[in-house]
Amino acid sequence: MTPASGGLHLVVPGDPAQRTGGSLYDARIAEALRRSGVFVRVQGLAGRFPEADERARNAFDAALASIEAGQLAVVDGLALGGLPEVAAAHAERIGLIALVHHPLCDETGLDADTAKRLEDLERRALSACRGIVTTSAFTARRLTELDMDRAPVTVVEPGTDPAPATRAAAASADSTRPTRLLCVGSVVPRKGQDLLIRALAGLRDRDWTCTLVGAIDRDRAYADNVRSAADAAGLRGRVEWPGELDEQALQAAWHEADLFVLPSHYEGFGMVVTEAVARGLPVITTTGGALIDTLPPGAGLQVPPGDADALAMALTRWLDEPELRDRLRRGARAARGRLTGWDAAARTFAQAVGLDSAIAESAR
Repeated sequence: MTPASGGLHLVVPGDPAQRTGGSLYDARIAEALRRSGVFVRVQGLAGRFPEADERARNAFDAALASIEAGQLAVVDGLALGGLPEVAAAHAERIGLIALVHHPLCDETGLDADTAKRLEDLERRALSACRGIVTTSAFTARRLTELDMDRAPVTVVEPGTDPAPATRAAAASADSTRPTRLLCVGSVVPRKGQDLLIRALAGLRDRDWTCTLVGAIDRDRAYADNVRSAADAAGLRGRVEWPGELDEQALQAAWHEADLFVLPSHYEGFGMVVTEAVARGLPVITTTGGALIDTLPPGAGLQVPPGDADALAMALTRWLDEPELRDRLRRGARAARGRLTGWDAAARTFAQAVGLDSAIAESAR
């Protein structure tokens, strides 16, 4: 199929089908644009990102070179940010737009020199773009703080799919089973699973189980340390580690949960929070990064990032206070009806990158 004049090329790091928040955002925007009649070609890049190796450099250069002059290329910031010279080499020939989930220098665990180097690289890369899309107002503000907003910035928040309510979402009284806590996210330092284990270690006298869903091979050393900490705290058998689940198994995990917990140090949006709320599931999370804005008011509790004691206190309140549980369930159910879908997000995205006329033409 030949791209129409109103189409775009979406360039992403790694396998486009991987189940990270950024990759899921990219995929769902592409799907919704296609439903609106826009041609979208997705190209996944081999190699290491964001500290790009030669394989990544060659893959990125080849991907941009394959795009005809005058066409539109939206590049995920994880791929773009570490390769400013490749972006600059193609910027005059194609329309280059950055899709920034969060600044690369904000990743948890970076030493000061690495963070500064990534900041400088990303600033140069964004200077080669004619526009920037961010997934949250928080990230847009961060780009301004870091003097990276060298092109017009538009916020396009993720959409949310309608989802069936969880088993516990409509309950007005607790069942006799243990409270089922669910955490979804790759087991990496930024997601803060170590903090959750520390918080749960002091709650062994309460009746709960916790399922930690997410890939364990992205930072094997961290994942091993978190599991060892759970075993050392006497939580073996109460904390489950199923790894990354397929769609059917993940839906089952959502359905059985009583509370969603996301202890991240930082998120560029935190799509799993709105996925939980879409099911009427209350949330305990942090105020790290965009999370301070992502959780709808009344749908959960928030604590400072990196504070295991505050997280333990929030979990204690959930486990010990029936009135709080009922109130947060009501809040999550109310917020559920206010979420917007992916088609609306795609319309905003199309407008941001100059494709709204193509959607209007397709609708005629």
